[in-house]
Formats: sequence, structure tokens, C-alpha cells
Amino acid sequence: MGYNLFRTKEVTGVFKKKLTDFKNSLGEAVRQGKNIPFADNDINYVLKLQNERLKEKGVDLQTDIYARDESGKKFISGQNWKDAHYDSTVCFSWCGVKRIAKINGRRRYTDNRKSVIYETITDVVSGAHPDNDPCNCPNCGMASTVAGLQEGCSYCGTKFQMDDLFPKVSSYYFLDDAGMTTKEFWLGYLVFFFIALIGLYILCISLRPEVFLPQNLIRNKGALIGIILGLPAASFLGGYLLYVYFIFIRMIVKLILSAGKMGTAGSRRAFESRMKRVSPEFSFEYFTSKALSLIKTAVYSKNEQDLLFYTGEKLDPKMKDIIDLNYGGALGVKSFQDEGDQVKVVTKAYFDVLYAKENKVYYRNQVFSATFKRRTDLPVNLNFSMSRIMCPTCGSSFDATKNKNCPYCGNPYEITTDDWALVELRYK
Repeated sequence: MGYNLFRTKEVTGVFKKKLTDFKNSLGEAVRQGKNIPFADNDINYVLKLQNERLKEKGVDLQTDIYARDESGKKFISGQNWKDAHYDSTVCFSWCGVKRIAKINGRRRYTDNRKSVIYETITDVVSGAHPDNDPCNCPNCGMASTVAGLQEGCSYCGTKFQMDDLFPKVSSYYFLDDAGMTTKEFWLGYLVFFFIALIGLYILCISLRPEVFLPQNLIRNKGALIGIILGLPAASFLGGYLLYVYFIFIRMIVKLILSAGKMGTAGSRRAFESRMKRVSPEFSFEYFTSKALSLIKTAVYSKNEQDLLFYTGEKLDPKMKDIIDLNYGGALGVKSFQDEGDQVKVVTKAYFDVLYAKENKVYYRNQVFSATFKRRTDLPVNLNFSMSRIMCPTCGSSFDATKNKNCPYCGNPYEITTDDWALVELRYK
């Protein structure tokens, strides 16, 4: 067991194929509500809820995820965590994300953002045999077990090999990319070169109009040759200096705007250390993925109080106007405290949000206060899924996104036994 922060290398083989296919399938999954077979069922459930929200609002959201250059065709592996049965790795790839939102065929919102997509891919640990672990049928979504799906889904009859079930994408999010590809850098520099060229020529005219005005240059061959040779050379350096200054100022502005996201590193380390006493394989990246999934599910659901994992008050009605919720790059731990055999953690989550209301679609940076709780006397199940719960009373697998009680024995299921519960979600 362990957590590896420094394992960075290019992803190849079936892992790369599934990561790439997921990225390419995501836009249509949101727009059409289609399942992605090699994605965890919790992801497909959230995508289904988002699609239902779009239909409810009458919004056609077209999302194109494209490679900005050759590096966008690669995935790089990074942070990693694993337990006795499953090994999860965060992989990332540079991309562009273009969104077009239409209502009644009319374009209401467009953006095109330079991004990095982060996908967590989960595989079975070599030599492990998780035959009795709950697992959803990739074809129909029915809750079953790994062994049961290899024998044939009890609902649709489809049989699967282990390679069909794993590896799978278990979480994803996008972050804005402040960097530039080589092509983007030179296109930006070209713009500033021409700005410098025009600016220097205007300066020349203002200082010596009798020489540098166009009608005077035609009669002065020496000045004309000097301006043809000297002005581009000066603009080459001037444009570069302007471009560097622009990048520097943009970086300072972004740092100022993101200043509120900082200052939680100490609480994060203390929280992670506390949870590692429960499960040594626990990582904050795992918790972040889980928290984002729970927040999205609550926001996109028609009635969050019907959800097994949500135990808080009714959400702000404004949240029901959200049609796209993207992670803003920071989940800060404000505080955490032990309450008997449970731990409660209060977080500050940053999101980039698209709203649809009254025939309008608009963008906002939002901060949510989200409070989570779980038991600390039981180890963390890193492969736990809301849609494939195993009843502790009778051992049957069922989908807790549709049932609060086990449909086989009727007993209630306590979510904090296996996973985090969301006990409060509000605007900050």
C-alpha cells in the first residue's frame, strides 16, 4: 500500500486508449446522456443527471475537447494510491475545451479555454482477486459483482472478461492551463511584434513627420531603406519585451485572483495525517475526487434530499440553475474535528460554473462551503461506489442512487459506514 507523488511517465497501451476514448466521449455523453462503458458508474450517473438538467432548462450544450498540439495526444501519469485490490493513478493531458450553449437554436454562450484534463484510472492490483467486490454492468448499469459479471449479468446476460471491467476511469476534472504550446507562444508573439511595429512607426512619425510620413518616405530613399530594415529589427526586440511584460502581468493578476484559494495547506496536511491513521493508503487526491463527485451529484439532482449520501438542508434554489460545474483547482480544508467514531471536515470548494435562467446562459466563479462526515473506526474503501453497494445485512448488491434501503432485505443502509456523507452544501 502507498501513495506515490512522483511517478510521472507517459501512459501507453490499454490505459492510454481508455483515457483517450473517455476524453473523446465526454462531450456527447453530456449532450446526449449516453453511458461511457469504461467509466465508473458514478461518473455515468452524474453525466445522466447533468443531461437531465440541460433538457429541463432547454439548453443544447455542445462541448468539444480537442488537442492544442501533439502533446494533447499524450497522457502523463502522476499521483497514485492503492489498497489491497485496486491501484488508482491520476493521469493528465493538455487540451482545449470549447463550449457552445444554445437555447431554441440560438447561441447564448460560447467560450474556448486552454485546459488540462485530469482523469483517475483504476485497475486491479496484480495478483488480487476481487471476485466478490460490487461492480456495475458496463452494458446496462445493473449492480452485480466482479465474478457475477464474468459469469454473465443477471439482468442483461452480457458476459465480461476482466479486461472489459478494468482498467476504468473513476473520476475526472478540468483545470485552466496558464501555459502555452509552442504554436500558441509564436502566435502571441506575432501579435505583439505587429503591435510594436505599428507603435514604433507612429513614434517615428510623431518625432519626424517631415521624414517619416508615407508621402515623404517615398521621396527619401535613405529613410525608406532605414525604416524597412530598422523598424522590423527594433520590433523583433520590442515585441518580445512587450510580450514578456504582458505574460508577467497576466500571471500577477491570476495570482491575485486565486489568492483566496491559498492558505489551507496546513489543515490539509493535518487532515490527511488524521485519515492515514484510519487507512494508510488514504490520499487527499482520493478525497478531492470523492468530494467533487458528491457535490456534482447533489447540485444536478432534482431533489438532493432523496440521495442516500446527502443529509443536509435543502440546497439554495440558485444551484438548480447550474448546467455545468467544473472544478476550479482548489479544495481547501477549513477545519476538521473528531466526533466520537466519526470525523467531520469543512471544506471550501472552488468551481467554474455555467448557469441557465430565463433564456440566458452565463458564467460565474463560485465558492461553495461543503461539509463531509464519515466513520473513522473502519478503513476507507478506495473503490467504493454509490451505485454498487453491498448490503452489510444480507450481502446483496444494489444501487444506492435509487434505494436508501436494501431492496432485498429492506434494512436501511448507513452511508458513513463505507463512504463520505455530504452534510452541508451552501454558497460561500
